[in-house]
Amino acid sequence: MKNIWLLYLTALLQLMVACQPKPHDVHEMDRLPAIYPDYIDVTVPVDIAPLNFAMSNDSIDWICVEVKGAKGTVLTAEGEDTDFDIDEWHRLLADNKGGQLTVTVTARKEDQWTRYRPFYIYVSQWPLGEWGVTYRRIAPGYSMYGLMGLWQRCLSNFEESPLIVSSQVPGQCLNCHTSNRTNPDEYVYHIRGAHGATAVHRKGRDELLKARNDTLGGSMVYPCWHPGGRYCAFSTNKTAQLFHLANPKLIEVYDNSSDIFIYDTETHTILEDTLTMTTAWSENTPSFSGDGKWLYFTTARQRSYPKDYKEQRYNLCRVAFDERTGQMGQKVDTLIHADAMQKSVTWPRVSYDDRFVMYTLIDYGYFSVWHPEADLWLLDLKTGTTRPLDEVNSLRSESLHQWSANSRWFLFTSRRDDNRYTRLYFASVDTVGHVTKPFMLPQRHPKEYYRLLLDSYNTPDFTLRPIETNASEMGRKIEGDERVKTQVKMMNSAK
Repeated sequence: MKNIWLLYLTALLQLMVACQPKPHDVHEMDRLPAIYPDYIDVTVPVDIAPLNFAMSNDSIDWICVEVKGAKGTVLTAEGEDTDFDIDEWHRLLADNKGGQLTVTVTARKEDQWTRYRPFYIYVSQWPLGEWGVTYRRIAPGYSMYGLMGLWQRCLSNFEESPLIVSSQVPGQCLNCHTSNRTNPDEYVYHIRGAHGATAVHRKGRDELLKARNDTLGGSMVYPCWHPGGRYCAFSTNKTAQLFHLANPKLIEVYDNSSDIFIYDTETHTILEDTLTMTTAWSENTPSFSGDGKWLYFTTARQRSYPKDYKEQRYNLCRVAFDERTGQMGQKVDTLIHADAMQKSVTWPRVSYDDRFVMYTLIDYGYFSVWHPEADLWLLDLKTGTTRPLDEVNSLRSESLHQWSANSRWFLFTSRRDDNRYTRLYFASVDTVGHVTKPFMLPQRHPKEYYRLLLDSYNTPDFTLRPIETNASEMGRKIEGDERVKTQVKMMNSAK
């Protein structure tokens, strides 16, 4: 009986293969195919998931694709879109590391076959070195709490799993999962709502801090870990929102005030400093350097809000930090005077090799995801020069970028796809700042996936390994009342 079933399945498979359309009377077209996502001439690491794609034109109902490199076997796929075998894809990339793949597309439209000019996919010599990414998935309105969650995704295949979702903490807003330079053993995220808290995971333990400290006057948000793991910088913000009916910037987030402080995870102490907690300026979006000796941040002169929200412009600054004492230096250096250019800096992120600072430049404010003019810029800390990343910028918003641990790759979100949802993109950068064309996060069937996905990717980051967590248990802790008490200490009040 087993042999009969085997013969039946073999015959069925042969019939299915025989029924697949085969190219005939092919017209040669001397132009590149229009594919979705646009993977033409992108550079990828050897450990990335297959770059499956479909034709942008929905009237094209079948494609036959061949991928080959100078070494290894030829990879083929056919159907309404490509669905490359994952193991064969990785072998082909590994065989051609530092080289290129040639992709040839033959497509059928109304029984007419067209073969397009081949395009290339470049295989980087730089490994990614990360297992995957973490991100928040959220509806793009940001106007009320709804279905949202923190997720992780393996980058070598298409497996996605939730870390915690809003159904496990009803009525709460899950926000900003941040690891210590992609280390899954140290991370923090914030929960807003009736059972709000700041969740800190370190040394195998989860601690829930009070969401709002009365002395600070605000919540602990926009975290960035010190590489040593003991300290974590936060800003504390009194945030408000504006909603526009007829404006491409549909939602505007601004701060009536904000400050920056350091949290000592070992003593549960909030370390305040008058250099980063001022009344005349709003300090925001902190970021430690790769060696931990500097704290970068943005700061804007206080205005009258909401009337002057368009005048809220942030400069890029830094101050020294001493890990031994938890104390800041005596002087704040301003690196980019964006307000003099009628611009605003937001979300500075220092590469872990301390060569670059990547930041977003917008017209005003710091909430860049709804600013179509938002572009990524790169400050070279060795030469002191800064430039827009024209290689990755689009006519839509680019924002919320992060570095891989080896500083050779970065990710960012962009609205370039449909100007409504932020999608996740990746690009590489070499040791002197040359940047490659970005590619969208691969999906098994990307055209179908992204058309059906009604969430935006928010606050993404790399993760070295999968994050081990018990979402149900964490949900119960968040719904409970137990919170770790913190104390406040002024470190440098007499300056």
